Amino acid sequence: METLLLLLFIFTLAAFLGFELISKVPSQLHTPLMSGSNAISGITIVGAMIATAHIGGEAAKWIGFGALVLATINVVGGYVVTDRMLGMFKKKDK
Repeated sequence: METLLLLLFIFTLAAFLGFELISKVPSQLHTPLMSGSNAISGITIVGAMIATAHIGGEAAKWIGFGALVLATINVVGGYVVTDRMLGMFKKKDK
């Protein structure tokens, strides 16, 4: 029970800090910040793979697999947004 409360506290603190950080960043930097933070989600992929490998039980493995799929979508989305953003700065051929 104490572990669950600690995890909920950490989640709440992370959500609050994330909201404060995003609200303080100028709008011109939102895209690079979000694309970078999405790319950092690769850490989530590694954590989901390790957790899924070491957890027993069918339901836990499906939850780990779901986390792996969602983190992968987040990482790929981060790279797509970054690529699109960098494409905006390329000179166009006439």
